[in-house]
Amino acid sequence: MKKLFIFPILLLLLSCQEEGELTKSVDDTVIAQNAILKFHGTFEPTSGINVSGEAKIYLEGNQYKAQLKDFSISSGPDLKVYLSKAATPTEFVNLGNLTSQTVYPIPSSVNVDEYSHVLIHCQQYNHLYAIAQLIQN
Repeated sequence: MKKLFIFPILLLLLSCQEEGELTKSVDDTVIAQNAILKFHGTFEPTSGINVSGEAKIYLEGNQYKAQLKDFSISSGPDLKVYLSKAATPTEFVNLGNLTSQTVYPIPSSVNVDEYSHVLIHCQQYNHLYAIAQLIQN
C-alpha cells in the first residue's frame, strides 16, 4: 500500500524537474523609445533547469510592462510569467502564459514597487523554473 501512495507523489515531483534543452526561445519585442526602465534582473534557474536572459520592467506612459529580454528556458508544461513579492510564488500577479511574446502588460491596479521578482513557474505541477530578482534602476 505504501508503494502505491509514494509512486504518484514521486512521479509528480520529478515530472517538471528534467533538464531539457533550451527549446523556448523568445524573440525581442520593441518597447517604445520613450519608455523608462524602472527595474531589471537576471534570471537564475532552479534545479535541473536551463535559463538565460533578463526581466525588465518599463513605465511606458501610464502603463507598466514586463519584458523578457534575450530570454530562453528549458521547455515545460503550463509555464506562467509571475510578478512576485518574493522568490517563491506565494504573493504574485500572473502576467500570462509564457509564449513567444516578450512584453507582458502589468495591470494598472498593481503597485509595481511592492514586487521584487519575476518568476517563471510551472503552474500545473507547482514547480518554479526561474527567478529574476528585480533591482531598481
